[in-house]
Amino acid sequence: MTSLPLFEDAPREGHRLAFERWLHDQQAQGSLRLASSVEVYRDMWGAFAAWCLGQSPAVTLEALDARDLQAFQAERYGMKSSDLSLSPRHALRLLRLIDRVLRHHAAVTDTPVNTVAADWIAANPEIRYAEAAASDPLPEFLSVSETKQLIIFLSHARPRPHLSEERRAAQASFSWQEVRNRAAVALQLGAGLTPGDVRVLTLDGPTSQGGRVRERPWKVAVPGNGNSPAREAPIAPWAGDLLQHWLRVRADARIEGHFLFPSTRSGKAWSKESHYKAAKQVLDEAGLDAADGGSFRLRHTFALRQLRRGADSEQVARWLGVEPEAMARYHRVVAAPQDVI
Repeated sequence: MTSLPLFEDAPREGHRLAFERWLHDQQAQGSLRLASSVEVYRDMWGAFAAWCLGQSPAVTLEALDARDLQAFQAERYGMKSSDLSLSPRHALRLLRLIDRVLRHHAAVTDTPVNTVAADWIAANPEIRYAEAAASDPLPEFLSVSETKQLIIFLSHARPRPHLSEERRAAQASFSWQEVRNRAAVALQLGAGLTPGDVRVLTLDGPTSQGGRVRERPWKVAVPGNGNSPAREAPIAPWAGDLLQHWLRVRADARIEGHFLFPSTRSGKAWSKESHYKAAKQVLDEAGLDAADGGSFRLRHTFALRQLRRGADSEQVARWLGVEPEAMARYHRVVAAPQDVI
């Protein structure tokens, strides 16, 4: 005889069905065509639903109120860090998704509409106007000369033919941490990765097979998270050379674990604070202003460089793990007479 569960899991099923029904209708109407967009919305809803179901008692869609959204927002904002993993724009997108699913759920079930998400947006100007032009400044990026300066500085960490004895000695003196730090910064500039992306990369992320140069990584697989789907991004050849050298250094140092850029020899994950300080130090040593978490400029420079070279906007968005609409701020720069390498 099969025993019955001690607790009903109706709330869990209700959250899942509400989203899946909304998603099905959006796809049927042609409003959601890109698989990457679907994954983003699925991850966003999954994070929200997990929070609701983790409360005691679980928060149902019908009972969801402003206090719940306040608690949810407070918890998420508590996770905010220098890599801007949760921004007002993301909060706006998330609340809009909640509102759309709630309205669709009410229509399907013939129940009163829960307008709590829409009410929350209206009552919080910092969220409501997150996509306004005044709240969407142009991305900061490196100039042509700054980018060349940084690439030269980063590349000094790897061995190259025809180096002088002095340069060979200087290169040999690099610690494994210094090579790691430069290779990590290289992937932000040369592959458009965020600081958070860099920290979660694993050893099977880089791909060398099929590239133009033997053993040199030419693309990297980035795991998905609540803000963006899993994706692949191309690696600039100079960054691939440095990453290839780091992989050799990592192996020679017998560093353990599965993280591509671990914090310790035992393979411990790189913390946000430690990684932030390491990236800042690299930029400082390269002679660039690293104030205010400036490593995000590297990702913006990558995006602008790709667009200037004629890359398709939606393709660049996929490389970055963002919605195509987010490319508008980059096009505002590309359309202007700015120097971008």
